[in-house]
Amino acid sequence: MASFIPRTAFPYLDSLPRSYYLGHHRAALLKMKSMVSNVDLIIECRDYRVPLSSRNPLFEETLEGHERLVVYTKKDLGSNGTAADRQKEIALRKYVAPSPAVFSDYKSPKSAKQILEIARQRAIAADSLIGARMLVVGMPNVGKSSLLNALRLHGVGRGKAASTGAQPGVTRKIATGVKIFDATPERPPVYLLDTPGVFMPYVSDPETMLKLALCGGVKDTIIAPVTMADYLLYYMNKSDPGLYSDYCAPTNDITALIEAVAQKTGKLGKGGVAIEDTTALWLIQRWRQGHLGRFSLDHVSVESLQQDENKSITGSMNQAIKVEKQARRERTKLRLSQTGNA
Repeated sequence: MASFIPRTAFPYLDSLPRSYYLGHHRAALLKMKSMVSNVDLIIECRDYRVPLSSRNPLFEETLEGHERLVVYTKKDLGSNGTAADRQKEIALRKYVAPSPAVFSDYKSPKSAKQILEIARQRAIAADSLIGARMLVVGMPNVGKSSLLNALRLHGVGRGKAASTGAQPGVTRKIATGVKIFDATPERPPVYLLDTPGVFMPYVSDPETMLKLALCGGVKDTIIAPVTMADYLLYYMNKSDPGLYSDYCAPTNDITALIEAVAQKTGKLGKGGVAIEDTTALWLIQRWRQGHLGRFSLDHVSVESLQQDENKSITGSMNQAIKVEKQARRERTKLRLSQTGNA
């Protein structure tokens, strides 16, 4: 039998949606801008599995010049603790310097304590009578609320304060401060403010949009589940084709994998036919939970970091305006045609 050869590239999908920049994203960004002068530290969350794709240039523009800590969340879902993973982390630390970086698994007390220590030092430096305030920002569903809950638990020993969910958009507005440190003689109390995830106005590269969707950064209804599952298959094959060996032999055909998974899990419709979208979403969720491999979707190298640094928001904003104008024209056209048919 011929040895399996995985795909070397994923088909270019120009028809994919390129934005998930919603009304409450813009409102939250404007609110952050008005608050930032009264904030002592910005904690920016990025997803460890997509450390470059989950960097939003909007934050560079809005929060520029303020003390920042970059937290790469969900390390437990993207790292196997290999030498390559450690090299990636060294490169990312250098990339965000002079801002400190923490690679976090919110279930791990160690990473929570690292972040709390940085917050404690910053609070002492702030020397505020009313308490230090810190703002948690990031793209949708990168784990901001989960991080806040972990810091609260390890900081003051109290339970969940922020709602979390598998889909983006659980946090819709900036919350009131949640205490993560009580006051002491040497330090004021420290409050953390959770914020809604803010998406980029426009994503020029369709693969970046696929990566963010696969990690749960947009709702699962925005991009076809089978397309996302096919992209996952592409990356599983690059990482280790044996990741899905419980279901079928290595394949580049997403239909074959979906049919095999549907047969094994009972996700079948009339006539024993696979329910494709349901099965595809089940596969995606299994990967998001760490059951189909732990790997990064972004390649971190000197070249990719340089390209990411040059990522500009200007073109994105202009393109987003064009897309919105086109959408308004389409809505007006549809309304007029419905009026004419009434």
